[in-house]
Amino acid sequence: MRRRIAILATLLALAVTASIGIAAPPGFGWRGSRGWAADGPYGRLFDPKTVETVSGTITSLAEITPIKGMGVGVHLMLKTTTETVDVHLGPRWYLESQDADLKAGDAVEVRGSRIQIGKKPAILAIEIKRDGDVLVLRDANGTPRWAGWRRGRPRTSSR
Repeated sequence: MRRRIAILATLLALAVTASIGIAAPPGFGWRGSRGWAADGPYGRLFDPKTVETVSGTITSLAEITPIKGMGVGVHLMLKTTTETVDVHLGPRWYLESQDADLKAGDAVEVRGSRIQIGKKPAILAIEIKRDGDVLVLRDANGTPRWAGWRRGRPRTSSR
């Protein structure tokens, strides 16, 4: 009898677990998933040879899906003295967990890799500095902070 109850409890637990996976809303899943992994097509766009630092003013912040099929991310538009450039920060879930109250009108310094996405220039941010605060998003090789724990590497600033 006990064995039968244990088997039924196990089957019920498996059924509940499977139904949660099937019924999960779009975008639900393991953090760092949905195209935001360091070794995915988007992550491989980062090029350490194109890292630069630009300063300017944030004109807007918005959600973005950088490549079709990816989870939602956050980007900002940065107006410098010579251009307005799209700066990709990271997945929305990660930015929501950070204590970074970025907003339009903020003067910031961005360090990141200048890339092309769909023939449009963009910067994959390594870090954002504002008023002495630093939001670190990636290391110098482009490994995202949100994926670093899975690679067995320490999460340190690239400064």
